[in-house]
Amino acid sequence: MKMETPEGCNLILGQSHFIKTVEDIYEAMVTSSSTVSFGLGFCESSGECLVRVEGNDDGLKKVAAGNALRLGCGHSFVVVMRGAYPINVLNQLKVVPEVCNIYAASANPLEVIVVETEYGRGVLGVVDGHKPLGVEDDEGVKWRKDILRKFGYKT
Repeated sequence: MKMETPEGCNLILGQSHFIKTVEDIYEAMVTSSSTVSFGLGFCESSGECLVRVEGNDDGLKKVAAGNALRLGCGHSFVVVMRGAYPINVLNQLKVVPEVCNIYAASANPLEVIVVETEYGRGVLGVVDGHKPLGVEDDEGVKWRKDILRKFGYKT
């Protein structure tokens, strides 16, 4: 199952255990970064079994809801975000009491490996981006270190 990640956005895929997840992830996102725009789609796996939607950007809410509906895995959630990076919000998401797993946080093309049983669907794993084409050399090391400093993550 391919996830849709708009240009300039990142996607976070996780699993939780309760409908309260929707409001708690919303709060974690908006308190983690003052610049983040995001949409959240949460696959409810009991009761009405709806995709619950939240966020502060209508376009990203639509993308997140579409990803969640296509994925269709119980208690999974999809956050599509712009204006911040996953590194800015992941720790806050990990401590949301309902969050069980974070499967991926990426701007890369993302495919989700899904299994379907008589009860429903579940995430087995993810394919995040492309396979390596080689091993970095000295120039690659310099580029990696420079980009981290450019983004302000290292001094």
